[in-house]
Order: sequence, then structure tokens, then C-alpha cells
Amino acid sequence: MHRLILGLAAVLTATAAHAEAHLPDLGGREIVIATENAYPPLQFVDPDSGEPIGWEYDAMAEIAGRLNFTPVYETISWEAMIPAVSEAQFDMGMTGITIREDRAEAVDFSDSYMTSQMMMLVRADEDRFADAESFAAGEDFLFGTQAGTTPFYVGVYDVLDGDEANPRIVFFETFGAAVQGLLAEDVDMVLTDSTGGEGYVRANPDALKIVGEPLGTEDFGFIFPQGSDLVGPFNAAIADMREDGTLDALNQRWFVEYEFGG
Repeated sequence: MHRLILGLAAVLTATAAHAEAHLPDLGGREIVIATENAYPPLQFVDPDSGEPIGWEYDAMAEIAGRLNFTPVYETISWEAMIPAVSEAQFDMGMTGITIREDRAEAVDFSDSYMTSQMMMLVRADEDRFADAESFAAGEDFLFGTQAGTTPFYVGVYDVLDGDEANPRIVFFETFGAAVQGLLAEDVDMVLTDSTGGEGYVRANPDALKIVGEPLGTEDFGFIFPQGSDLVGPFNAAIADMREDGTLDALNQRWFVEYEFGG
């Protein structure tokens, strides 16, 4: 498990901004955040520097400045994240987590900080299918996914036949591994929200593309142990960032201006 501490000197906004915004003051406390670092452009490892970067890291630095706390990051697998946060092994978690009622039975969610749509990610030269219907009709087409994720359920129930044991489903440990399986032709399609899909296509424009219409809309939120005193302050910070244009600025930076492989 990798542990990374970012002090207040690293945040994007000085603590003075917190006072001006009249947001809750967390007194400089240390908040331990579980993350996967495998979901560009929300969070991933910079291939040049080896450091974790992304939309969520910038957003968290901004929230830390506004609420006056020190973020401490620990990497963990997706499968372990929600159970670990539920058991209060971490103060919170972030990795583009879809807000869902079943997950809310184990953890508390912040308000949504981003809305995205589920899309089909395929190889750039794919010409055998172009949408969910034609993919489902091809009995030999394989769907790569992670168990228990939103893409898994959308793929099973909105693309395939509703059978979670369908042999056309190929499981991977991480989303990044599923994309590598797609590139290696081990599977034919990976479902991703438009946020992650756009990041992968921009990083691999000659190898990947998105096809078909959106398969649904999802809201992303941070997760906390149930009853956490952090939910209210984080919601206040997210609302403040939405109102003053910070969320829009982060979207511009990571979805428009950032150059993968640059």
C-alpha cells in the first residue's frame, strides 16, 4: 500500500480562502483518503513523474484549502475500497464512485461533484459493432469489466441478457487491466463512464474509440464511513466550488487542456 502525504503547502487555495468563504474549519486535522490511482483523468499516476495526479487530486487540494485539513492518500484496490471505508479503516474514499442506493447502505456519500454517462470503449479499428444492440447480437463478442462496479451492472442488464454469469463477461482486477485486455484483443468492449473513457481515448487516440449512444447517467461522490462528521463540510465545499466556477475550471483543465503523453 502506497502512502502519500500532501501538506497544506501543496493545496491550491490558501487557508485564508476558507475564512473568506465562511466554510467549516477542520482545524488542520489529517484526513486519510483511500484511492485507486487507476482512473484517468480523475486520478492516475503520471508516467513522467511517477506521482499521482488528476481531477480528484486537484479538487481535494482545493477542498483541503477551503476546509483547513491535511489530506493523506493511501492506495487500495477498488474491490476493497468501499468495505474498508465502511469499516472506518480510512476517513473517506475517492475514485469516481457512482452514487447508488445499495452502496449507501454501507457508506455515506457526499453530494455529487460530477455527472457522467456510461459509454462503450472499443479498439479504434472496431467495425463489427457500433452500439449496444449490435454488440449484444454478436455471440462471440466479449465484455471486459470489474465485478461489482457500475459498468458491470450496466453491461449485464442494459447490454447483455441480465445473466450475471454470462460467459461473455470477462473479469479483471482493475479498470486499467480491462483496458489493457481490450487493447490485447482479449475482450471486445469495456464499459466506462464518459469521464474515464474520454481520458483513455485522449491517451490512446490511435488505439481506442467510443461508440454508440450513452447508456445512462451517473453521479460521482466521495464516500465516508456512515455517520462521518466530514459529509457536511465536504458538501459545503463542493457547493462553494460549483458556485464560484472551480468545478468548471477543473473540468476545463483535465478534460480539455491536459495532454496525455505530452
